[in-house]
Amino acid sequence: MAATRAAAAPTVPAVRRRRLIVLAFLAPWLIGFAVFLLYPLVTTVYLSFTNSNMISPARWVGLRNYRYLLDQDPYVWQAIRNTGWLVAVMVPAQVLFALGVAMLTARLKAGAGIFRTLFYLPALAPPVAATVAFVFLFNPGTGPVDQLLRALGLPAPLWFSSEDWSKPALTLLALWGSGSAMVIFLAALLDVPAELYEAAELDGAGAWKRFVHITLPTIGPVLLFSAVTAVIAALQYFTQAMVAAQVAGNTRNEVSTGYPGGSTLTYSGWLYTNGFSQFHMGYACALAVLLFVATMLFTLVLLRRTAGFTPQEAGA
Repeated sequence: MAATRAAAAPTVPAVRRRRLIVLAFLAPWLIGFAVFLLYPLVTTVYLSFTNSNMISPARWVGLRNYRYLLDQDPYVWQAIRNTGWLVAVMVPAQVLFALGVAMLTARLKAGAGIFRTLFYLPALAPPVAATVAFVFLFNPGTGPVDQLLRALGLPAPLWFSSEDWSKPALTLLALWGSGSAMVIFLAALLDVPAELYEAAELDGAGAWKRFVHITLPTIGPVLLFSAVTAVIAALQYFTQAMVAAQVAGNTRNEVSTGYPGGSTLTYSGWLYTNGFSQFHMGYACALAVLLFVATMLFTLVLLRRTAGFTPQEAGA
């Protein structure tokens, strides 16, 4: 019996050969992870403690970049406030709008495919082209939206030329392009068992109770996924705000500081300006490290707050 077990046990060369085979299959992913994620991350952290312009050799300055970020930078807190506004306002509006459109299209009987396609098409528009089109549509005085509002006797805001209306205008742009989230919600809604709705309706549950006790618990994981991805995207919001400032602004300084009046200056935009316009790469890396930490914290908080969420608990 012992001899049989000894014969069946793999030899040391065989174990090594199997490990080498496993490593060979993992090699493409390991190389990609090391080259495109690990090395840039470690380099960014290192450069955040240096004075670097990516031309001359980096000079070690310790925590000077972080002290300047927290105490002396005249624009960073404006960028943080604008990004926080996007997280607090634009993300919930985008998620709720996508969910509402998905619920609407899920109930359609005739022409459902056409309406779903129309709602999804804006998500295919390139961000730069979509932003330029929106700035044109909301152009004060001559834009079609302002002309329509005046024809209806309603006040016409300055939109992208107003400090008070620039972020709401960007939010409208985000709602217009929320087709991807709508498709995800639609798939989740169509996957809810119809028997649950029928049983609840027989028990006398109205539409609101069916939504709260059946729909929301069932699509809870999809809702969490959409919220987490939307928060991450808002924390890294850059393209639309920068393009809107560039199209509506007049000078380079206005664009780099978030025209109008810093209202479109996002954290990622200020990071880009420091790193690739002013070539303060060391300070830009410090901004990037802080953004990475903030993104991780936001994600962990959302996951922890919903860790105990189950359909049975939500429907209780």
